Amino acid sequence: MSLLISAKVPTTGTLPEALGIGEMAASLERAGFDGLWVSDHVVMPERIDSPYPFAPDRKATWATDVAWYDAIVAMAMIAGATSRAHINVAVLVLPLRHPVELAKQVASIDVLSGGRTGLGVGAGWLKEEFDALNVPFETRGGRLDEWMALLRSCWSGRPAAFDGQHYRLPAGVLCLPAPAQPPPILVGGTSRAALRRAGRLGDGWVAHDSVDAIDLDELRAGVAEVRGAAAEAGRDPEAMRMVLRLVGTAERLGETAAALKALAAAGVHEVVVDTPWTDAGDSRRAHDLLREAAG
Repeated sequence: MSLLISAKVPTTGTLPEALGIGEMAASLERAGFDGLWVSDHVVMPERIDSPYPFAPDRKATWATDVAWYDAIVAMAMIAGATSRAHINVAVLVLPLRHPVELAKQVASIDVLSGGRTGLGVGAGWLKEEFDALNVPFETRGGRLDEWMALLRSCWSGRPAAFDGQHYRLPAGVLCLPAPAQPPPILVGGTSRAALRRAGRLGDGWVAHDSVDAIDLDELRAGVAEVRGAAAEAGRDPEAMRMVLRLVGTAERLGETAAALKALAAAGVHEVVVDTPWTDAGDSRRAHDLLREAAG
């Protein structure tokens, strides 16, 4: 199976308003990217005290006072502006969303886009965000498990009655439209709990790394953990999709291209990159460089 080369559509900062989310997505699709991904947070604190799991020093250093456009709204805009590329998010903080309402939103986008959506989901790491939305941070793992089950049940169109620890759905509810096929749910995170959840309950894993600090041994170990958990749960380990969200690529496309074959050998099926946005040809040049390197 050839490595899929996908791109992040910017949904933070000034580019969404200056260039347009739909316009950027259409440009990336025309350039040839296989998938179009967005990111997610609902709110940001003025100062982040929570440990950031994706940095060696556990510190988030970005400015928080920038516009961060809603992931589901962005996915709908992308769906309306494109016709081929699949549409996903890395990763949606699922415990912060209302599960039945989210199921309706994703089903609507999926049906109207011709079955092109998926969800990368995670338990979340930013306690300040949970506090702001009045969701107990300590319950996020249990909510994530329940919400994943509820999403799939709702996507059937006729969900079964659900009586969970965090949510109750009565019998006799219709959730329409129903996708022709349930959108795939990939689980993000690097903890052992996240990796095992990806194998037990998800359709695969969304890993996260920086192009200047790729750890192939850690990546291979994560892939093995996901597949092992899938096998223990009686699921097909080879059916698990492995996606790597690779940050810092816009300024380091050469390094990114040089790493692609090693990433594929480590078990990655799809790489999601950042692309430059300095002129109209950036997307095409970035895609062509990466596609040629991937082979």
